[in-house]
Amino acid sequence: MSRNEGMDRRQLLRLAGLSAAGVGLTAAGCGSGGGSNGAVTIRHAWWGADDRAKKVQECVRLFEKKHPKIKVKTDFQQYADFWKKFNTQAAGGNPPDVIQNAVTFLRKYEAKNVLLDLNPQAKKGNLQLDGFRSGLEKFAEIDGKLLGVPVGSNSMALVIDEKVYEKAGIDHSLGWTWDDWYAGLRKIKSVSHMAGDSGPHGIMYLYDLILRQNGKAFFTKDGMGFGEAELLPYWTESLARVKAGIYADQKKVEQIKPASALAKGISAGEFTWDNFSVRYSAEGKSSYGLAPIPSTDGKKTGQYLGSLMLSGTARTKHPAEVATFISFMTHDPAVARIMGYDRGVPATTAQFEAFQPADAPSKAIGAYETEIADAGVLEPITPHPAGADVVEAAFLRIGSDMSLGKSSPQDSVKQFFSEAKTALASN
Repeated sequence: MSRNEGMDRRQLLRLAGLSAAGVGLTAAGCGSGGGSNGAVTIRHAWWGADDRAKKVQECVRLFEKKHPKIKVKTDFQQYADFWKKFNTQAAGGNPPDVIQNAVTFLRKYEAKNVLLDLNPQAKKGNLQLDGFRSGLEKFAEIDGKLLGVPVGSNSMALVIDEKVYEKAGIDHSLGWTWDDWYAGLRKIKSVSHMAGDSGPHGIMYLYDLILRQNGKAFFTKDGMGFGEAELLPYWTESLARVKAGIYADQKKVEQIKPASALAKGISAGEFTWDNFSVRYSAEGKSSYGLAPIPSTDGKKTGQYLGSLMLSGTARTKHPAEVATFISFMTHDPAVARIMGYDRGVPATTAQFEAFQPADAPSKAIGAYETEIADAGVLEPITPHPAGADVVEAAFLRIGSDMSLGKSSPQDSVKQFFSEAKTALASN
């Protein structure tokens, strides 16, 4: 996952899910060609804002200088527009040779034969696969196929208002439990007369960690990894906490979007991906920090590293050049110095060591990921089934509607599983 600047996450997920429907490779391929000087041209597409585009293009110029026989044509869009365009290109048999990708989409596009298996290129020496940081070694392997290579990492964290937590005297060190966390929320309510959390009940990736702490997971490789019996008490308790003011007033949370409830002083904390945390200092007036994920037993957090990745597409006529470009983007130290933490913490040790951030939020992100890696809590990520992006959007939307009083927890749970079943069956 990476920041999708300027858009509400619910909107992004909805648009991405709808636009991805029905993509397949049925038309004849139209791969990239060669230039008049004998150079091979490949196409690279990604999503992001203008700042990311400038950085990627600078990296491309450096790559072309080091590999003069490979030219890279670039294209970028906002998140939702990227997937719309990519789906159209893929359906027409002419997708870009290299795309920015995420784990949510791996099985969806693998099932439609869109993605390139990079293992053969690694065996030929065109793609370097060693030197990745702990937790990222086999990030995008599905059924023996290597469908992507991580360029950066992130992990779920609790972003807190440090001043509020300090005033309430809350110990949030690694190893704290959900009971410790909830006791802290009640203390914040008592001491500072504010909600302790923005409301975590619609965050699929947080609920996945809770399930993993208890021996399950949100997804299996084939579908859902839990049932109504697990979700109903979770959402019932969440609604009770909203009504009690332990979680923030959801009407206020909705009113200030896309601004963060934490940054606007409506709550003292919220769960999100660690690399999203840079937004709070820009939006808010307090001091913000990263706290570790609480656990059931004080040990197993269920955490893994998420990541943006680079994937090749199956219709490329230049798999060796694609692999060479991906290897450069993930290993060359100069790329890290250009990109910084724009796409998360650099995935390889060489790039992680090459860039030392100067700003406090980025330093905190790097320190946080180092801490959880050293603590040994990181586990392998479970590849998501096709349709996972639509399921995530439904979880967010239905959980939000429930907390706004639009439906009961019982009806919300039934609606979610009905929509999830449809989403997974139709992909």
